[in-house]
Amino acid sequence: MTRLPLHEGWTLRCTGGDAPTTISTAVVPAQVPGSVHTDLLSAGLIEDPYLGENEAALTWVHRADWVYETTFEAEPIAPGERAALAFEGLDTVATITLNGAIVGRTENMHRSYRFDVTGLLEEENTLVVSFSSALTRAEEIAQEVGPRPHSYDHPFNAVRKMACSFGWDWGPDLQTAGIWKPVHLERWHEARLAQVRPLVTVGADGTGRVEVVADLEVAGAEDPGRRVRAELTAPDGGPIATGEVAVTGGRAVVVLEAGDVDLWWPHGYGPQSRYDLQVTLADGDRERDSWSRKVGFRDVAVRADPDEAGTSFVIEVNGVPVFIKGANWIPDDHLLTRVTPERYARRVEQSVAANINLLRVWGGGIYEQDAFYDACDAAGVLVWQDFLLACAAYAEDEPLRGEFEAEARDNVARLMPHPSLVLWCGGNENLWFSVDQDWDARLEGGTWGYGYYHDLFAQVVAEVDPTRAYVEGSPASPGFAPWEKHPNDPDHGLKHEWAVWNQVDYSHYRDEAPRFVSEFGFQGPPTWATLTRALAPQDLHKESAAFLLHQKAPDGNGKLDRGMAPHLGIPEDFTDWHWAAQLNQAHAVRYALTHYRSHWPHTAGAIVWQINDCWPVTSWAAIDGDERPKPLWYAMQAAYAPRLLTIAPRETGLVVAVVNDSDDTWDDTLHLCRESLDGVGQATEDTPVHAPARSVTLVQIPARLATPADATGEALVATLGEERTVHLFAELKDVALDPDALTASATRVGDGYDVHITASSLALDVTVLADRLAPDARTDRALDTLRAGESVTVHVTTEHPLETGLLTAAPVLRSSNDLHGVATD
Repeated sequence: MTRLPLHEGWTLRCTGGDAPTTISTAVVPAQVPGSVHTDLLSAGLIEDPYLGENEAALTWVHRADWVYETTFEAEPIAPGERAALAFEGLDTVATITLNGAIVGRTENMHRSYRFDVTGLLEEENTLVVSFSSALTRAEEIAQEVGPRPHSYDHPFNAVRKMACSFGWDWGPDLQTAGIWKPVHLERWHEARLAQVRPLVTVGADGTGRVEVVADLEVAGAEDPGRRVRAELTAPDGGPIATGEVAVTGGRAVVVLEAGDVDLWWPHGYGPQSRYDLQVTLADGDRERDSWSRKVGFRDVAVRADPDEAGTSFVIEVNGVPVFIKGANWIPDDHLLTRVTPERYARRVEQSVAANINLLRVWGGGIYEQDAFYDACDAAGVLVWQDFLLACAAYAEDEPLRGEFEAEARDNVARLMPHPSLVLWCGGNENLWFSVDQDWDARLEGGTWGYGYYHDLFAQVVAEVDPTRAYVEGSPASPGFAPWEKHPNDPDHGLKHEWAVWNQVDYSHYRDEAPRFVSEFGFQGPPTWATLTRALAPQDLHKESAAFLLHQKAPDGNGKLDRGMAPHLGIPEDFTDWHWAAQLNQAHAVRYALTHYRSHWPHTAGAIVWQINDCWPVTSWAAIDGDERPKPLWYAMQAAYAPRLLTIAPRETGLVVAVVNDSDDTWDDTLHLCRESLDGVGQATEDTPVHAPARSVTLVQIPARLATPADATGEALVATLGEERTVHLFAELKDVALDPDALTASATRVGDGYDVHITASSLALDVTVLADRLAPDARTDRALDTLRAGESVTVHVTTEHPLETGLLTAAPVLRSSNDLHGVATD
């Protein structure tokens, strides 16, 4: 088979809606893959929607219609040859015509399409893809099937388009349109590989097996000489196994017994060995089609078992229970086609550097491009993939049901080769909402999606890829219907913790130890360089219209202030407020993570909302929309470290939790010291500790160390080997931290600067906000704790010359200490 990319020579024009005259009369060059917004930006016809208040000026796009058009040459169709237009993704409601004839219509951006054009192909061809408003179509379908409850303003649940394209509490409402994935003209004779599904398994004896299921599209009669061959090659290039079988009834199943194989492991547990799998279709000596991917051998199981505490939720890889140190993933740019393979790789690298071992692809986004899963495969990052339903009731009527099944089958098959993909999930928060919003009563028996979560998706995964686990939703109490056990019960399966942030202080994270927390988080603004790129200087205050447009959460600023007040106080100056809000976000998530990790194996995982942003915004992300790590990222890196100490109250009093998430035992002497802020010891004790591999060991703290003589002037320090934690006996705002505890100097080095910082008394969260001086500046560490007399060197990487004096003073050099005196309750 031959594939001719059709990505050149496209134009774009607006054909309906209330577009400005400069746009409604224009014909502009179009990039394919691409979108209307990116093309209009390139043509200079719209302002960047990510800056200032520009998003609000583009609401007319919601009702606009568009036409993409190109021409291409093609050789005449040969006898017995077939031709098809293959679209990997169209966003969303489209009509495709070739040489004036309609060849297909689409209403789903989450699936691929093929249209036979054998009888329409000419030497000179005109291809037109017309897009109509997805919002208008969603409203029409909602009327056809009956309205269903949904979050936010638009009926995104009535059309198969990225839900967050219609706006979310962290994302813009832009409602894109366009040919967002590649398009090809495919030509073939006799037969082609329509779909290849590699079922990769590992036996109890450690031997690998690949069952290659190849389904063909055949033109004409079956050829007895038609055969499918599969070959597996080792990571070092050596052949492992080959097999060849005849095609029968349009299908061939080739089984490859691989013998002893090198397993694929999540990072931190072992190597990420991958094998090359090559599949070819031939008639005699003539090759008709081929397919190749990398695969990995690993066995994955999800244990959702009843026990004395409720129902567990444990992910096992190769028989080893894994504490999931996760983060939720959203589309990395609202304008999807700007996310390149290199950008995916950078984000996965940042995740690994933060000690994350799982990314959950959230159900309001997209099934990501293969480059995302490739990067996770190579890095050893597990992937939890939601089916794309979020925060809404979804009708189980046509035309929606057929689209759900088609996209599910399409994407389950597409993603099968990736060893990183370990779990399919029915959707996001829909089971929970069905109970709390009483959908059964509100809809008077109308469907809301239960059949998708408990029947359709489970059936598709079982039929297409039985090597993957499936759970009906997040949150969910596995094994129970929503009306039998609340889907967000902390004792059963998966929990989303959103009372913190929305209703109560982050100290309430310690009120319970859920079995697995698949969503929780706290907001903070983006880095200063990102914020100042998006907002004009006059808009740099939290009540400006532009700032509020980039703060999508209801009462978001109010929740930020109420969240800061008990811990840091609320600074009046915006520069201080920005730092305090970022710091409080880091503290809140660190507080939750250390708590959850200390309860392993009862609590078997935590997935922070969220790792990334899709534009410059105040949000829950650890990496902002311009790819810069926020203080939260450094807090996650520390809280997800393989070895961790944390001090927390338990029934018996204050304890040190020694968390050892490594394959080696941790044997050392735990040194405890209650000391004044200037470093003078008040009480000490040494205790030998034996912490087995992949375990948590609790060490009781004696009362004489756990009880301060001066709660605002003392701290408890626990040290075990190279790990250390500091426990305060009062809230930060009440502790007598010295705001002038730091002295610093900076020196020029090869690729940037070294900032040498020394503390005269206890200094917390010592950070160099170097991006305030240069947009490319990055630091190798942040949120350091320094005891009296201790020093740290922070390395700043930048290509820009900086004034060393600016690196050693506020607002660049910051700590929790310097909020004293500038914040109020």
